[in-house]
Amino acid sequence: MAYKIPMAELTENASADQHHIPAKVKDMAAIDQPTQLVENWQEKGIAKFAELLDKYRGLRVFMDTCVRCGACKDACHYFIGTGDPNNMPVARAELLRKVYRRYFTLPGKLLGDKADAADFDEEMLAKWKTYFYQCSECRRCSVFCPYGIDTAEITMAAREIMAEIGVGTKYVTEVVAKVYETGNNLGIPGPAWKNNCEFFEDDVADAHGEKVEYPVDRVGAEVLLVPPSADNFANDKTMEAYGLIFKALGVSWTTSTYADEGGNFGLFFNYKNMKKVNQRMVQAARDLKVKILMWGECGHAWRGGIYTNTLSGPMDFLDPNYQYPIHLFQWLLEDNAKRLKALKVDKSINDDRSITYHDPCNPARAGQLIEEPRVLMNYCCNRFHEMPRNTIKEYTFCCGSGGGLLTDEIMPLRYAGGKPRADACMYVHKKHQVEFMATPCAICKAGLPVMLSYHKVPVEVTGVIDNLVRAMI
Repeated sequence: MAYKIPMAELTENASADQHHIPAKVKDMAAIDQPTQLVENWQEKGIAKFAELLDKYRGLRVFMDTCVRCGACKDACHYFIGTGDPNNMPVARAELLRKVYRRYFTLPGKLLGDKADAADFDEEMLAKWKTYFYQCSECRRCSVFCPYGIDTAEITMAAREIMAEIGVGTKYVTEVVAKVYETGNNLGIPGPAWKNNCEFFEDDVADAHGEKVEYPVDRVGAEVLLVPPSADNFANDKTMEAYGLIFKALGVSWTTSTYADEGGNFGLFFNYKNMKKVNQRMVQAARDLKVKILMWGECGHAWRGGIYTNTLSGPMDFLDPNYQYPIHLFQWLLEDNAKRLKALKVDKSINDDRSITYHDPCNPARAGQLIEEPRVLMNYCCNRFHEMPRNTIKEYTFCCGSGGGLLTDEIMPLRYAGGKPRADACMYVHKKHQVEFMATPCAICKAGLPVMLSYHKVPVEVTGVIDNLVRAMI
């Protein structure tokens, strides 16, 4: 049964255009986009649409192949959560397809609405702003589509067109602007990043009785780690774990104040900014003369990261064996997991916690990081339990805050979108007394605790390597 957002809650907290929070002028300017709706926006929007259709063959295929069977309907957490028929992936995609038919097919040009086509007008733009920013680009619907239609690419195309004509949403554009200003999504200045790393060194020394370094801008280190900035600011156990793992393995590493953020919100806005953010990480690796460019625990960072060679490559200045994007988990499991085995883990240390795992959408469905975290969890936990099989791996449900929807202004929508994940978590809590949920995604770590609390699921959210380090001798 769909979870309905209370109408009183909606009308109290939002306007009729409730789920689109316009971007600030200063942020649109900072990311090199029009700061207001441009003149002749319809024509320019259609011209951008034509450019995307020519550039991306898959997009044109997705426009023509849908038979509106509805197989995607129950796959979308926002439809399940809100009960809003416009949140069915097929209905959301139809908002773009109607415009496609009107301007790019002969029946649509001749017959208009009789060919199920629609003008790209103010009414349609209002629907785009609302519903294409209620899609977290999680791609669950594509798993169930018999034709393999990827609604995330349709959402990306619509957002790309809106960006071209001066329409952006606050949370995404604000975050990208902060990266250009400070190097990270949270707007942490370089000196503050360094100070936080010094605090980690003191805290870890107090807790473990030995000095563990958290280097910043170290030239010549073996590894440049690009974690989410939230690990330095909020997910302290995960940040501590990075240092402890590298220390135990005797590997020199560093972070960078120029690119101290793995997350790439350009992925949720437009290609130009996705590429620009990604280039910062490669430039930092080049400037610091490292051998390996490595991503930490962040879901959409990895989804953006896997395209690094295409966006910013080649990475031929790195170690010949690592001229490709690599995740910390993959690195730990290389060569028959020799690094993992070198960490000297006693998994019985974690016997005081029953724990499950949440697959972030981007690593699981877009980044093929599915089995690696499970190897790590089983290596360090005896009481590890999966959620129901139709809610994990490629079938995982979104946390409700992905795709640029992690903003308090749309909290009722977040609560609704996260309901299917909350239900799965409650199931495993009742069946196996699970009290902890591990996940390698900063957005999930920020969104899940609030959502689980709202739905009264008594489970604490942690990182994956938090549990690994906890079990280290």
